[in-house]
Amino acid sequence: MAMNVDSRVPTSTAAPARAGRRAWIGLLVVLGPVLLVSMDGSILFLTMPTITRALAPTADQALWILDIYGFAVGSLLIAFGNLGDRFGRLRLLMIGAAVFGLGSAGAAFSPAPEWLIGSRALMGLGGATLLPSGLAVLSELFEDPRRRSRAIGIFAATFAAGFAIGPIIGGALLDRFAWGAVFLINLPVVAVFLCAAPFALREVKATRPGTVDPLSIVLSAGGLLAAVYAVKHAAAYGPSVGVAVVGIAGLLLLIWFTARQRKLAYPLVDIGLFREKVFTVAIITGVLSLFAWSAAAYLTGVYLQSVLGFSVLTAALLALPGAAVLTAVCVLTPGAAERLGKRTALVVCHFTMAAGLALLLLTATTGGVGWFIASTAVAGIGYGISFALVADTAVAAVPPERAGAAGAIAETSNEIGNALGIALLGSTAALVFRLLGPDLAPTLGETLDLDATAPAIEQAKEAFLSGLHIAMAIAAVLCAGLGILALRWIPKNEAVR
Repeated sequence: MAMNVDSRVPTSTAAPARAGRRAWIGLLVVLGPVLLVSMDGSILFLTMPTITRALAPTADQALWILDIYGFAVGSLLIAFGNLGDRFGRLRLLMIGAAVFGLGSAGAAFSPAPEWLIGSRALMGLGGATLLPSGLAVLSELFEDPRRRSRAIGIFAATFAAGFAIGPIIGGALLDRFAWGAVFLINLPVVAVFLCAAPFALREVKATRPGTVDPLSIVLSAGGLLAAVYAVKHAAAYGPSVGVAVVGIAGLLLLIWFTARQRKLAYPLVDIGLFREKVFTVAIITGVLSLFAWSAAAYLTGVYLQSVLGFSVLTAALLALPGAAVLTAVCVLTPGAAERLGKRTALVVCHFTMAAGLALLLLTATTGGVGWFIASTAVAGIGYGISFALVADTAVAAVPPERAGAAGAIAETSNEIGNALGIALLGSTAALVFRLLGPDLAPTLGETLDLDATAPAIEQAKEAFLSGLHIAMAIAAVLCAGLGILALRWIPKNEAVR
C-alpha cells in the first residue's frame, strides 16, 4: 500500500511516485468487480421479458428474480464491511469475487426460475463482500485526502456507470446471444481480478482492536431483509397479517440492533456518525437517488419497448446520453464539492433529480423519446452527484480503520433504495394499470400478448403511462422535498471535510 511504502522511506523522493503508481494500479484492479456488482443491479431491467419467455416464471417468481440480488446485497453490506475491517479486506475481496463468479455461472445456465433466484441470491452474497471492502481499500491506497477523494469519485463513477450501462450491455448481448450471456460476461472479469489482486493489493486489517459481535450481524441482516421484504410484498400484493408480522419483526430487530450499537465498544455501525447533518442528508440522498433511478429505469424500459415499440437494443442505446452525463458528473463532483461546498452540491443533486423525473410527465403513447433523453440527462446530474458524494462523505467522516463500515453504510443506502424503488414505485404503477387498464391481464406485456382489440391495446398503453406518470411524480416530489430539507438543515458555511 502507498501508506506503508511512504512510512518506510520517508526521505525518498522516488517513493511517493512508486506509491502513486501502485495506488492507481490497485484502483484499476478493484474497479473490475465493482463494475460487475453495479451492473448486475440493473442489467435485468431490459432482460426480464426475454427471461420470462424462456423460463416462464410466475409473477411472484419474476419479482424475486428482479429483487433478490438487491435484498441480499442490502441486508449483508454492513456485516461484511465490518468483517473485512477485522479479518482482512483483500481476503474478503477474493472470497467475494469467487462467490460472485459461481453465482454468475449458475444464473447463466439456470434451467428453472427457482435455480435463477438462488443463483442471483448467491451473486448478492458475493456483491455484499465486494463493495465495502473495495471502497475501504481506497482509503489505504490513497493516504492524501485529495487523491483519495478523486479515487473515490472514480470508484463512484464506475459504480454509477455500471448501473447506467447494465441495461445497455444487456440489450446488446440479447440482440446476438441467449439470455444467459448477460451473466457469463462476469466470468472473465472475475478471473482477471482473482489473478491480479494478490499482486496489486496487499492484505490490510483494522488497527483498531475489538471483536466482531455475531448478534449484531444477525440483527442487521435479519432486520433489513425482513423489513424490506415486508414493504415490497405489501406494495405488490396488498397488506396481510403474515406480511405485517414479518414487517414488525424486522422493525423490532433493527431497533434492537440500533440500541445494541450504542452499548458496544466496537459497533458494526457508529450511530454517532448520524449526528453530522451533512452525513445524514448524504445517506438519505443515497437511498432516494437509487429509489428514483431504479424505478425510472425499469418503467421507462417497459415504456420504450411495450408502448413505443422499440427493440431492446434501441431502447438501451437511447439511455446512452443519460449514462454519459451521469458518469462524467461522478468524476467531476469531488472537485466541484471541494470548491462550492457539500451543501450546494447536495441541493443541486436533489433539484436536478426532481426536474429530470418531472420531464417524464410529458411523455405520451405516441411519442416521447426526446423527453426521455432529456429526463435521463438532467436527472443524471443529480444521480452522479449522489453516487460520488455519498461515498466520499461516508469514508471521509471516519478513521481509516472504520472505512469499510462507513462505506458499507453508503452502499447499503444505495442498495436499499434500489430494491425499494422497484418494489414501491413499480407496484404503484402496476396498481394504476389494474385500475385503469382493460382488465384483460395484470400487466401491459401480458395484455399485448393477447389477441386484444386495438381500443383495448390503446387503453392498456394509456393505463401504463398513467402509472408511470404517477410514480415519477411521487419520486420528483420526494427529491424536491429533500432538496428543501438540505437548504434549511445544512448551514451555508458548512465546511468541506
